[in-house]
Amino acid sequence: MLKEDNSYVSKGDLLCESLIKDCIRTEFPGYALISEESPEDNMKAFEADKIIILDPIDGTENFVSGLKEWGVAVCVYEHGKHVESMLALPELDLYMKTGDQVPRFESRIAGISSSLTKEDILKLEDGFEYRIIGCCVYNMYNVVSGAFYSFENPKGAKVWDIIPGLNLALEHHLKVTVNNKSYHGELLRPDQKYIFRVEQN
Repeated sequence: MLKEDNSYVSKGDLLCESLIKDCIRTEFPGYALISEESPEDNMKAFEADKIIILDPIDGTENFVSGLKEWGVAVCVYEHGKHVESMLALPELDLYMKTGDQVPRFESRIAGISSSLTKEDILKLEDGFEYRIIGCCVYNMYNVVSGAFYSFENPKGAKVWDIIPGLNLALEHHLKVTVNNKSYHGELLRPDQKYIFRVEQN
């Protein structure tokens, strides 16, 4: 099924969100949910003291096309402060959460967003190997692990796409900028898009 912006929402997106909503209701009733697939509830949830931010399937185009590079992103905030985050790539059996020890690579590969146009790509800085994968969870996992030197989206992405990865990047001492300013874990509004860059220090 296509959304208004011509992106896919799959049965998998809706099922994953439904399961997590049920879990929150029974196990974490004090938390509000900000989710890509429930935009009508997001601004009310943003005002809550305890918030779970969810992207039920990031990289839906990959998911519905049979590619394995799709993921689930979850982030928890309490009283405006980050508590924990998780990036999950189930078909690749890759997981990263707050507190994990992450093996580090040294790479010259730069990940870039699949939202870039041909004109944007022609403006990219020389000196890097570039990769376009089309899944923010996958790209964030790679930059935090050092498999990418950097990952950026100069067009903008929503909070559920980026905030788990941004906070994991901060935990592992990467340089993070949001809207061209240094980012330090602030809670981001769900009704805006944010340009960002994550890179090795």
